[in-house]
Amino acid sequence: MQPDAPILIFDSGVGGLTVLAALREILPDAPVIFAADQAGLPYGTKSEAEIAARVAGLLGRMSERYRPRLVCIACNTASTIALGMVRDVLEIPIVGTVPAIKPAAALTRTGTIGLLGTEATIRQAYVDKLEAEFAHGKRLIRQAAPGLVTAAEAKLRGEPVDPDEIAKAVAGLREQQGRAEIDTVVLACTHFPLLHTELSQALGPDVALIDGSRGIARRIASLCEGQEFQADSGGLAVTTGPLENFATLGAVLESHGLTRAERF
Repeated sequence: MQPDAPILIFDSGVGGLTVLAALREILPDAPVIFAADQAGLPYGTKSEAEIAARVAGLLGRMSERYRPRLVCIACNTASTIALGMVRDVLEIPIVGTVPAIKPAAALTRTGTIGLLGTEATIRQAYVDKLEAEFAHGKRLIRQAAPGLVTAAEAKLRGEPVDPDEIAKAVAGLREQQGRAEIDTVVLACTHFPLLHTELSQALGPDVALIDGSRGIARRIASLCEGQEFQADSGGLAVTTGPLENFATLGAVLESHGLTRAERF
């Protein structure tokens, strides 16, 4: 393993920066490439076949170009649909991002858990499996909140967060049966932790918000244990969309150690 071989963190947009932030706390010297498929955003409204083909194809080509030591799919939607296919295609470690139902089930006191995700994520059999395995005997209330992706990306660009999108997501949970008992909410999209403050204020102080970023970072670190790192220059940010998409995110990217940008 070459010391300068990067860790490739892939997301549909820039929500995966929440995973990168957690990773920097554990592996501050690791060379990183952050790849945002902004030309394909949003994933949540696409079919499973579209997502699987796009993610597998992009990561295959990115792995050929950048030669990463490990790939992290920092997107719940892509992971719940394409993780198995990508692992079949690439001969390097692949870390997925799945809804943090297990820690939420351990934390809840009422036994009623809310889950906010994209339309594609909340309907996946993978989520059914996680619920059956880790939340047996508990109640999981799922709510699609696609508007939160746009709101999170706007917040990163320094734009105001649309309060209607926050209210819509929270109302969707509260209008379902068992709403009065929800005390834990899983943020099942890497974009959503960017809105932690807004969601926490809307849900109230008695509701805990759970996401998987720190657990993902620990998993990456464990797979890289004993490896040497050599980052000769700043991290690279890659977009499949116009490079101008990163123009308003310069300060944010640099705060995550991403000092270079290019279009893929």
